[in-house]
Amino acid sequence: MKTSTESLPPLRSVKVLDQLRERLRYQRYSIRTGQAYVHWVRAFIRFHGLVHPAQLDRGSVEAFLSWLASERGVSSSTHRQALAALLTFYGKVLGVDLPWMKDIGRPRHTRRRPIVLAPDEVAASSRFWTASFGCWPSRGID
Repeated sequence: MKTSTESLPPLRSVKVLDQLRERLRYQRYSIRTGQAYVHWVRAFIRFHGLVHPAQLDRGSVEAFLSWLASERGVSSSTHRQALAALLTFYGKVLGVDLPWMKDIGRPRHTRRRPIVLAPDEVAASSRFWTASFGCWPSRGID
């Protein structure tokens, strides 16, 4: 099985999060991206009671991502960032090629529709402002 770390130099660090930092620096990830990835991998490890990630399986990753979405209520972009951190960690640091990681569902962005008033709602609002204040507001309310 070909791993994604064969073309990368060996890691010098002993600790898992230091190995992640070392690999991200070598691959020229931005500092803030590295900090975010370390945060998500640390949260993943703590979520599973400090068990080494190499011992965890698909259900563990899915449980963590489900917990993020349901319990923590993170946005879809935050969910994707956590998933990207785990993919990078497993692929580039642990050197484990996990085909099931590509099958994990990714959240979809919900399109927000603009709120547009119907003509009768505009007329009702106009009547309210005229009756209450004698005029239609010309600028924002202070």
